[in-house]
Amino acid sequence: MSPRSRRSYDQYCSAARALDLVGDRWTLLIVRELLAGPRRYTDLHADLPGVSTDVLASRLKDMEQGGLATRRRLPPPGAVFVYELTARGRDLLPVLQALGAWGEAELGERRPTDAVRAHWFALPLLRAIEGPGLLEVRLEEGVFHLHAGAAQGPVYGDGPAPGEPDARLVLDSATATAIAGGRLRLADAVRAGHADLSGDGPLAKELRDGPTA
Repeated sequence: MSPRSRRSYDQYCSAARALDLVGDRWTLLIVRELLAGPRRYTDLHADLPGVSTDVLASRLKDMEQGGLATRRRLPPPGAVFVYELTARGRDLLPVLQALGAWGEAELGERRPTDAVRAHWFALPLLRAIEGPGLLEVRLEEGVFHLHAGAAQGPVYGDGPAPGEPDARLVLDSATATAIAGGRLRLADAVRAGHADLSGDGPLAKELRDGPTA
């Protein structure tokens, strides 16, 4: 079967070439989900409310053809197919972080129609941490963990931290939303008692005192 034809801006410009690969609706949000590591199609669909199955399948195929993601079968007993980012796809992390920082002003308060997942707060929190270290975060919406400063592998993951984390952080929805929207610094939330922090290592100290730079 010949590769699917992709639309192109046909402009000799690096920004246009980049948008040829990631400019379609949903693509960068799929990257956000795959920064958590290998994900099954059903898991991706569940954590991308609003995307149709046809569009999700189409975007994943485009990402494979563009060298951003791969599909592989897990060994038994799992024996299911998962999608994961390539090194090229993982290089989009700073792009997503810059886009998220730019979009903080648009976040505001949650609308009644807004879907939310606990791990969607992972990237905003990661922007507030120089790291490195393993952080477990508990929100009203659920639990996730961050691999701050990770050079490779998953950036975050659902559920409690694998092993003993360097720090644990508990936030209520209002505090998490204010941090994600750029209206509250994480260290200020900890010092004001709006966030419950435990841990004694360098990462916990940074979260209490703020980044050194």
